[in-house]
Amino acid sequence: MRHLIYKRELHMKIATRIIATACTAGLAAVLWTTSSAGSPAGSTESVADAAPGYAVENYDYPNADKILAEKNIVLKRGDGHIVLADCAAEAGLLEVWARSKEKICFKVTGNSGWLTLEIPSVYAVKGSADQSAQVDMTVGTEEKSFDVAKDTWTAVGESADPEGRDHMLVEIRTSK
Repeated sequence: MRHLIYKRELHMKIATRIIATACTAGLAAVLWTTSSAGSPAGSTESVADAAPGYAVENYDYPNADKILAEKNIVLKRGDGHIVLADCAAEAGLLEVWARSKEKICFKVTGNSGWLTLEIPSVYAVKGSADQSAQVDMTVGTEEKSFDVAKDTWTAVGESADPEGRDHMLVEIRTSK
């Protein structure tokens, strides 16, 4: 499972870099054409110095350090379609229940989404009102996946484990 996640992240990084490089090259060509049109013959200007650097999306969760310090929840990476939410703010959120944290809610948007995180001692997940989910968990060296239906409680982790072992939630994927 982690191998597939790594491959997906690697492909996303490569695609982002290719697009960013193409955009930067296009901007450099425009700047070169614009600056050389009014320049006397023989003079040159470095376009690379004038062009801004390009931004590369790394999919790191925004303010993850602050959330870790304030709420002791490790949010790693995601596509922005699954975000931490206030459970009292609205209905229909994806709910994660853990012995260590009680209820943790996530707002799910878009047609699909993914979020890598670390929440220990998870025992139940309730799907959001309009999206099903798959949650990946670890217990020791084992990896387990659980399907969560829309707006339905699902026993996961220790409540679904015959041995009652603590499970760590490590990824949430959603789809309509």
